[in-house]
Amino acid sequence: MTKLILLGKPPAGKYQLVYNSKYFFPLRSNTFHFFMNKYDFFQVNISNHIARVSFNRPEKANSLHQPAWDEMKALFEEIDETPEIRVVVLSGEGKHFCAGIDLSLLMDIQKFQQVNCEGRKREALRKFIFHLQDCITAIEKCRKPVLAAIHHGCIGGAVDIVSACDMRYCTEDAYFTIKEIDMGLVADIGTMQRLPKIIAPGIMAEMAYTGRKVFGPEAEKIGLVNRSFPDREQMLAGVMEIARTIAAKSPLVVRGTKEILHYTRDHSVSDSLNYMVAWNAGMLMSNDLMEAFQATMMKREAKFEN
Repeated sequence: MTKLILLGKPPAGKYQLVYNSKYFFPLRSNTFHFFMNKYDFFQVNISNHIARVSFNRPEKANSLHQPAWDEMKALFEEIDETPEIRVVVLSGEGKHFCAGIDLSLLMDIQKFQQVNCEGRKREALRKFIFHLQDCITAIEKCRKPVLAAIHHGCIGGAVDIVSACDMRYCTEDAYFTIKEIDMGLVADIGTMQRLPKIIAPGIMAEMAYTGRKVFGPEAEKIGLVNRSFPDREQMLAGVMEIARTIAAKSPLVVRGTKEILHYTRDHSVSDSLNYMVAWNAGMLMSNDLMEAFQATMMKREAKFEN
C-alpha cells in the first residue's frame, strides 16, 4: 500500500488536494505538499526538511537487484525536485548497510550471450553498465547534500554508492571492501573514478588490488569517512545532528555550494574561480542573503524559503 508523508502543516480552512502522479498539492497554498513514498526497496521518511532514506532489502543484506537500482535512481531524482527536502541521510535496514549488486543481477549478464551479433552484444552490455552508473550518479546530481550513515557491511557496489555521497560516517564495526577484484571484474560503476578524489591514491590502489576490509577506525584515519562512532545508535544521532544543522541553512546557498564543490573537484583552480564568479553574479542577490543579514542584525534564527 502506498504511504503518504505530510511535509509541514496544512493551511487553515478547507482545501482541496490535487494528484499529479507524484504529489498532492493544496490549491490554496504551495507551501507544502505530500511526498509519495511509493518505493518497494527503500524506506523514505521526511521530517523537518530531512529525508531519511534506507535500503530496505534486509533479507538480502540490502543487495540491489535491477528493480532496486531503478528505484534508487528515481528516488534521488524525486528528492532533487522536492523543495521541502534540504538534506538526505542514507542508511540501511537490518544487519548491513548495503551488499552492493545482487548476485542475480550479475547472473543476468549471461543473457547478453544470446545476442548473435558481437557488436550488438557489446553495445547492449555497454548500455547496461551505463545505466547502473547513472543510478549512482543520480545521488551525486541530487542538489541536496547526501550523508551516508554506514553500519557493518559496505560491500562492492555499495562503495560505489557511498563514494557518490557528499559525506560518509560509519560505526566502528563497519567495513568497506572493493569486492569486485575477488569476483573477476574491474569495479565499473564509480569507485575507481570517485574514491581516488576522496582518499590517498596509494590506499585506494591497495583497497582495489586486495579487496581487503577497511574497518571503521581505519576508514576515519584514511579520510574515507568523516567520523567513526562506537555503535549505530550513536552514529545516527550524530549524523542527524549534522543534517539538522545543514537543513537550517539557506537551501539556495547549500545547493550552490554543492554545485561549486563538484565543479572544483573536476576542474582547475583557474577554471573554478571563473565559474565561481559567474555563479555568484547570477545567484548572490537573493532573498536568503537579505534574510541572513536581518537575522544577524536582529540576533534571531534565520528562516529561509525552500
